[in-house]
Order: sequence, then C-alpha cells, then structure tokens
Amino acid sequence: MATKTITLELDAYEELRRAKRGPRESFSAVVRRAAWPQEPLTAAALLARLTAQMQTGDGLVPEDVLDRLDAAQRQPRVSAGK
Repeated sequence: MATKTITLELDAYEELRRAKRGPRESFSAVVRRAAWPQEPLTAAALLARLTAQMQTGDGLVPEDVLDRLDAAQRQPRVSAGK
C-alpha cells in the first residue's frame, strides 16, 4: 500500500489523535470516517435554490408541519412557574 507523509500543526495532530476510537485504529481510518462539512451557501445560491423550489411547487416545509406550527403559534404555552 502506498503511503504519504504529511505535516500537521500540534493542535491538528491532537484533534486527530483524540478522534481515534482505540489505540489500534490508524490515523488513515480516522480520516476516512471524518465528516467534511460542505461549503456554506452564499446568499445568491440560497436565493436561487429557494426560487427554483418555489417555481416547481416544492415547499420547503410540508403543509401538515406548517399547519401544526400555525396552531401552536395561536396557542402559546405558558410555563407552570409563572
């Protein structure tokens, strides 16, 4: 198996080391199961996505969820301690 040598700053190394599930897990295994966040949407990209969804009639939230939220908003809960 081919390998590569990399250099990490100490804080990155410690984070990687803490992510290991046990002493026998390799750093390669830790990196393979890492979840890499996607780049956040720009405002323009978000607007384009919302516009496309509205044009196709695909709502962002299902109607039944919107109905329940509307009902809950009309009857706000008051905590017992007040």
